[in-house]
Amino acid sequence: MKTWYLPIGFLVLGLLVSYYLGFTPVLVGVIYFFCSIVSYCLYAKDKWAAKNGHWRVQENTLHISALVCGWPGAIIAQQGLRHKTQKASFRVVFVITLLLNLSLLGWLHTADASQKLRHYINTADSWAVNQFGVNKGTTILLALTKFHRQGK
Repeated sequence: MKTWYLPIGFLVLGLLVSYYLGFTPVLVGVIYFFCSIVSYCLYAKDKWAAKNGHWRVQENTLHISALVCGWPGAIIAQQGLRHKTQKASFRVVFVITLLLNLSLLGWLHTADASQKLRHYINTADSWAVNQFGVNKGTTILLALTKFHRQGK
């Protein structure tokens, strides 16, 4: 069994349950998905550059991409591309970024954070509709930011 199945499987399951229980909108999962793609691409670019003697992607950039919801893509890249798996100092910082990201995600499930998240999303939704009207783009945004249940 691949080592990345477990943490990514827990994340996907956790995001589904979080949405179903009304803590987070679908947009949170979409953000993880797209940030993971970006993170994977950064790792792939760095691996290519390492093999071909070109400018490398800075380790801080790789860590920031993991911190801002890209850690699933980073794990897949590390395991699939066999990149950045041996350097202990890199791995330690990577695990710290993963734990910080998961801590923030866990914090979103507190009453205070959930209330703030709903407020900011409602404000952003209202702003988007006021700026752009109701069109296909804002309709998609409203669907992605809708909570499954109200008032958690």
